[in-house]
Amino acid sequence: MNKELSRNEYEELLRALKTRFEKYMNRHAGIEWARVQARLESHPAKMWSLNEMEKTGGEPDVVGFDSKTGEYIFYDCASESPKGRRSVCYDNEALESRKEHRPKNSAIGMAIEMGIELLTEEQYRALQQLGKFDIKTSSWVLTPYDIREHGGAIFGDWRFGHVFIYHNGAESYYSSRAFRGSIRV
Repeated sequence: MNKELSRNEYEELLRALKTRFEKYMNRHAGIEWARVQARLESHPAKMWSLNEMEKTGGEPDVVGFDSKTGEYIFYDCASESPKGRRSVCYDNEALESRKEHRPKNSAIGMAIEMGIELLTEEQYRALQQLGKFDIKTSSWVLTPYDIREHGGAIFGDWRFGHVFIYHNGAESYYSSRAFRGSIRV
């Protein structure tokens, strides 16, 4: 798989990221676009992953800066779970366990292919402080080993003015559930 963007794809993505950055300044107060752009330009492989997030409907945006590493943190910030990643079970083990009506992929499998990571529960809750996400959908979140070991996986959504984290069998999948990812650049 070619993990390089054409010049046109690169410029189009950069414009989309800048427009979103300027529209939602509350997500990254105190962060300057020029510095983000310089970092993006020095990490072209990360641009491919951001483009995958964009193509699948994630609407990636800057949500933080790690002063220890100098990395900008991007999360999927689409109002609902990304359309291009829905109807997936949690991981490849769950995918393989389905004998009938198997989904095409898993959340963990897609994230690995895209070069991103699933949001943790803590990150998902932090995202919800920046807006209201998953009002009609839900998103798989990175599941702790002890839950996954018992066949479960967790997901979150926003209902009744609160963030809810639920559990399901890892092999389950729904047309309204995808996953949200993060990447550090």
